[in-house]
Amino acid sequence: MKILKQVEKIVIPNAKLQEHKKSIVDNVLDLVQKQITKYPQVTGIEVGGSYAKGTWLPEKADIDVFIKFQTSVSEKDFANLGKKIGFDALKNFKPYIRYAEHPFVEAKIKDTKVNLVPCYDVEEGKWKSSADRSTFHTKFMKKSLSESMKNEVRVLKRFLMNNDIYGAEIARQGFSGYVAEVLVLNFGSFLGVLKAISEIKQSQVIGNATKEFDTPIVIMDPIDGKRNLAAAIATDNIGNFVFVSRAFLKNPSIKFFMPRKIQKTLKSVTKNTLVLTFRYRQRSPDIIWGQVKRAANSIATQIGQAGFVVLKKSALVEENTSSAALLFLLQTTKLDESYLRVGPDFFSADFSAKFIIANKKKSIMMWVNDDGKVCSLQKRPQSDALLLVKNLLKKNIEKSGISAGLKEDISRFNLVLGDKITSKSIKEAIAKLVSTDETVFSSS
Repeated sequence: MKILKQVEKIVIPNAKLQEHKKSIVDNVLDLVQKQITKYPQVTGIEVGGSYAKGTWLPEKADIDVFIKFQTSVSEKDFANLGKKIGFDALKNFKPYIRYAEHPFVEAKIKDTKVNLVPCYDVEEGKWKSSADRSTFHTKFMKKSLSESMKNEVRVLKRFLMNNDIYGAEIARQGFSGYVAEVLVLNFGSFLGVLKAISEIKQSQVIGNATKEFDTPIVIMDPIDGKRNLAAAIATDNIGNFVFVSRAFLKNPSIKFFMPRKIQKTLKSVTKNTLVLTFRYRQRSPDIIWGQVKRAANSIATQIGQAGFVVLKKSALVEENTSSAALLFLLQTTKLDESYLRVGPDFFSADFSAKFIIANKKKSIMMWVNDDGKVCSLQKRPQSDALLLVKNLLKKNIEKSGISAGLKEDISRFNLVLGDKITSKSIKEAIAKLVSTDETVFSSS
């Protein structure tokens, strides 16, 4: 396909860039090697990730170096020594801590992020930390992917990236680079992956599973028969991958691989968006994203229980300003002041009596309708969604379902409708929330 030849020219690093990355890797390995000689607990170092596997993209090529510890090392020493080695090795590049299951050290060397990640030197399958699998992933993919398949992975990554469904981090919950490799390994090529995904069935298993999983689809880790990679992928991202795969196969175009402008949104829809903003105390990206997403779910549940219809929700975290936003698109932000409750029919003596006793005092009026059911018209506790959320966070935050670690931060909030927002980043988030991606849906 001619389009894919064009894409390959974009996604395959040229010789100059490959040499540039290699010089950074060699420098980092030399710096880390000098440090680990001081620690007998360290058994060696290994380059991992997409760089080592030959599936890295020119515009996104972090370097992952794994520092391997003896299995006898305690979890505390594992974390502390991993940080010390990382900071000492990268001291000239302003290193800082990032967090996964365990802390690791990151720094930027020239234009490249470098991650120094501790892991245990384990036998395959005897994992002690989540990072332990990574070196086995690297070995497996280097052995299993042909050179042409590695380039197919690059094409798939670019496709996922430009359709906003790439990245394993909690903020995205999309398809990771490793998942892209697994898919190409299973289906042979970029087009093979798209054809399979476009026809995928609910609960379909990709790979070999040793047990059943309760996810929309199952993507097995080829080195761990108990690990379902799809468990970390959000359902909407799976759905968008299905639709965008169908759209590309129907009408192949280079636009699927290029950044797209966000469409202008209707003011009538924007003003039905609640925007809750607040500042938070600095913490790791994964932690704050997890807390913010859970808060969005909890508040959406409360809004729904009050009678409003939450069509969509999303969240935004801006690490550089330590600020966050929760966005809720509602069918309407104001409801009728009264609402109808329909009870049992009059033939059900006990049930109808209980309904009358429970609702009589709250009723504006009560009657039997044409179906013989007892009806009660009642005043709605709150008919304005803005006031509902304000009262929830000011007076009932303990019952809000928001995690304890976020309650203090979110209690100092600002809440407005979407058409009152002036922040560029939040405007973009609203536009994404309330618009249709024509590339995904126009041709499906």
